[in-house]
Amino acid sequence: MAPKIAIVFYSLYGHIKKLAEAEKEGIESAGGKVDLYQPFFWAFQPVTAIFRAQWKTFWDATGQLWASGGLWGKYAGTFLSTASLGGGQESTALATMSTLAHHGIIYVPFGYAKAFAELTATDQLRGGGPWGAGTVAGPSGERQPSDRELFLAKEHGKSFYEVVSKVNF
Repeated sequence: MAPKIAIVFYSLYGHIKKLAEAEKEGIESAGGKVDLYQPFFWAFQPVTAIFRAQWKTFWDATGQLWASGGLWGKYAGTFLSTASLGGGQESTALATMSTLAHHGIIYVPFGYAKAFAELTATDQLRGGGPWGAGTVAGPSGERQPSDRELFLAKEHGKSFYEVVSKVNF
């Protein structure tokens, strides 16, 4: 039985939505089926923190799933956006690990194997890394994901599906 994939994301300026769509493309190119979900949040104030307040609110609302073990054994990957290269892409992914661990969710990293040249290229600004795809949005969200960042998101989605499709569900 093929795994059921859901991409749950929060996107204030549309950057993460574009990455989510590219991740979806990658999953589908590998033969998977995926649904996109963007939870509705009441508060949209910009917050410069490791976890955006709205995303943390989403995870805080999963307390019953945590208590029941409802997400235990599920698989997850990360993709993200920061204002700058120093904006904490790696630390954001690391902060996510705590939430995933509390739920018993199995983290699937992107790694370097599927896109080494693109992940190590230094000829242009780009987000993402071995933790997952990413983009650099600029301080006011003015920069949209580059073609390279979207390519990496597609490759990330494809490699994620290649890993989870090997599991007997």
